[in-house]
Amino acid sequence: MTPVPLSHALLGLGACVVASAFFSGTETALMSLNRYRLRHRVRAGERAARLTERLLERPDRLIALILLGNTLVNVTAGSIVTLVTLESYGEAWLAVANGILTVVLLLFAEVGPKTFGALHPETLALPSSYVYRPLLVLTYPLVWLINLFANGLLRLIGAPAAARAQHSLSADELRTVVAEAGALIPRRHQEMLVSILDLERISVDDIMVPRNEISGIDLNDDWDEIETALREAQHTRMPVYEGDLDHIVGVLHMKRVVRELVRGDLDRERLVALATRQEPVYVPEGTTLNQQLVAFQGQRRRHAYVVDEYGDVQGLVTLEDILEEIVGDFTTQPSILHKDVHQDSDGSLVVAGSATVRSLNRALKWTLPTDGPKTLNGLILEYLETIPEPGTSLKLHGLTVEILQTGDNTVKTVRVRAAEPGTTAPRG
Repeated sequence: MTPVPLSHALLGLGACVVASAFFSGTETALMSLNRYRLRHRVRAGERAARLTERLLERPDRLIALILLGNTLVNVTAGSIVTLVTLESYGEAWLAVANGILTVVLLLFAEVGPKTFGALHPETLALPSSYVYRPLLVLTYPLVWLINLFANGLLRLIGAPAAARAQHSLSADELRTVVAEAGALIPRRHQEMLVSILDLERISVDDIMVPRNEISGIDLNDDWDEIETALREAQHTRMPVYEGDLDHIVGVLHMKRVVRELVRGDLDRERLVALATRQEPVYVPEGTTLNQQLVAFQGQRRRHAYVVDEYGDVQGLVTLEDILEEIVGDFTTQPSILHKDVHQDSDGSLVVAGSATVRSLNRALKWTLPTDGPKTLNGLILEYLETIPEPGTSLKLHGLTVEILQTGDNTVKTVRVRAAEPGTTAPRG
C-alpha cells in the first residue's frame, strides 16, 4: 500500500474541518433564522431568501442532509488522522492524535461556527441555500431513506412526523414582539400598536360616557327649556327622548336645526321629524372595542348607546372614544393632563368622579385597577362601601384621595395627591 503524502493528508484533513464547520454553523443559522424577516425578504424578491424558505418548509429533510454531510466529513477526518498516525508514529500515538482531532473539531468545527451562526444567522443561512439546494437534489434518495426511518421512530413515540412547525403569533406574543422592537419602531408607534391589540380586551362599558352625563333633549320639557338646551348644546349629535334615555325617539344632528333655530322656524313637531331621520344604534354591554369599531365602520355611524341585559341605556360610546384608546386623548392644549383633571398650584390634582379609571391610568400613569368599577366614583364607593361626606380621605392604590364634593349619591370631585408612606386608609 502506497503511503499517503503528509501534505495531501493535511490538506484533506483541513478540508474536512472546514466542511464540518460549514455544516455546523449553517445548521444553527438556519434554525435560528427569523422567519418573519425571511418572509419579508422573500416578498422583496431576494433569490437566496426564496431558496432558504423552500429549504425550511421541510426541516426534517434539511436536518437529515446537514447531519449526513457532517457525519461523513467527521468520519473522513478521523480516518485520515488514524491513517497518518499509524504510518508515521505507530499505534501508541493513536489515542493522542484522536484526542487532538476531537479538540480541533470541537473548537473550530462546532463551538465557534455554531456561536457565529446563532449571532449572525442571515450571514450564514442565506448564502448556504445555494449549496444545500443542489446537495439535496443529489442526495435525495439517501435523505428520503433516512427520513423514512426517523419519521417512523417519531410516530412510535407519539410525535406525528407530518406536523409542521407553527410560526404564527398570538396577540400576546405579538405584543412582546412590538415591545422588544426597540429603536426599530418609535416608542409612540409601539404604544399605538399595543393599543390596537388591546382593543380585544376592552369592552364598550370600560370607556363609555355614563348615562348621567349624556346630554339630550327631553320632549316632555317646556319648549323654552328645549330651545335653551339646543342653543347651549356642546355636541353635534344629541339624543331626543321622551321622559328618559330608555325611550329615545331619534338622534338629532345639530347642523339640521341650527338654521331653523336661528330663524325661529323650529317647533316641537319639526324637531321630532328631524330627530327621527336617524335612529339610535344600541350595543350590548361587554362588546369589545374591536367588534364595535368594525360595527361603526359597517354601519357608517359614529356613536352607539350601551344597554344592559334589560335594555336600559347605561352609557354612550363614540368612535372618538375608541380612537382615543389607540392614539390618546384629542386636545389642542398640550398643558391639559386630562379633560376631567385640573392641577392646583400646590401640585395636587382635582379630578372629576365621573372620569374613567382607564383614561386616568393612561393619562396620569396611575395603576388603579380596571377589572372592577369603571369610574373613579365607582372605585371610591366600592372601597368605602358607603357614600362619603366631603372631607373624607382615603388611601387608594398608592394615592391619597380627599372627597371634595358629593351629590346625587355620587362622588362629584376629589383631590388626589401621591400617598405618603405609612399612611392608612380610613373607611366610612
